[in-house]
Amino acid sequence: MRIALLIFMSLILASCAPVQMGSSGSKTVATGAAGGSTAQNANAALERCSESFGTLALLEEQEEDWYYIVVNEYKLPPVTKLLRLMAQQSNCFVVVERDRKGMKAMEKERELQASGEMRQGSNFGKGQMVAADYTLTPSITFSSSDSGGAGAAVGTLMSVFGGSAGTALGLAGGVQKREASTMLTLVENRSGVQIAAAEGSASKFDMGGLGSIFSSSGGVGLGGYEKTPQGKVLAAAFADSFNQMVQALKNYRAQEVKGGLGKGGTLKIGN
Repeated sequence: MRIALLIFMSLILASCAPVQMGSSGSKTVATGAAGGSTAQNANAALERCSESFGTLALLEEQEEDWYYIVVNEYKLPPVTKLLRLMAQQSNCFVVVERDRKGMKAMEKERELQASGEMRQGSNFGKGQMVAADYTLTPSITFSSSDSGGAGAAVGTLMSVFGGSAGTALGLAGGVQKREASTMLTLVENRSGVQIAAAEGSASKFDMGGLGSIFSSSGGVGLGGYEKTPQGKVLAAAFADSFNQMVQALKNYRAQEVKGGLGKGGTLKIGN
């Protein structure tokens, strides 16, 4: 009970503190900003390139089950927004707009130009858009919350320090190990050849269930907080995927097929 009371008091004090701009506690691994080839306050663990590999479009498969969970269950923005920041901060790619809403906004400007409403010299005519050399597609292959081993460990600690059985069980149920595994695939748009694929993962322990303990004793409920750590774990997993992909691309060597790509291959079939 003493441990629970100390945690509760620290939360009360934290709630009285002034709002902090740029608070580290609300950040994911994708931090800072990017402008052209420059990056500000980027995560030091993010891979960087001395020169870009080419232009990059991002494709999010919105019909996949994982996309529905991220947007509707976790209430998180599309993961392509994180990857856009990572890609530009790394200077490994120049990001081009291919999002449906972004393309619609660009088309609107061209419609205004065609209507004659824009000033002379606006130059929104044909031939201005930059081609995407590559398309990057993210996916989530595994994401879960598991309280098994962590909960038992907390229950044991509470027993050692003299906590009540009810409090120990409550803490045990609230400790969760959140895990995520992600995948990135990079395709060369002119040939359709997959250039690279990379898997990434991340895990984190959090105390999302503490809200039920404090609520039951007249305290402040924290149940809505438990979704935030999952978002941070997913961001870390995608950063891991991105780093591994860039490391592979820095050592890239084209795959060769005897006779040429797409010309029959070497795995011949029988008569």
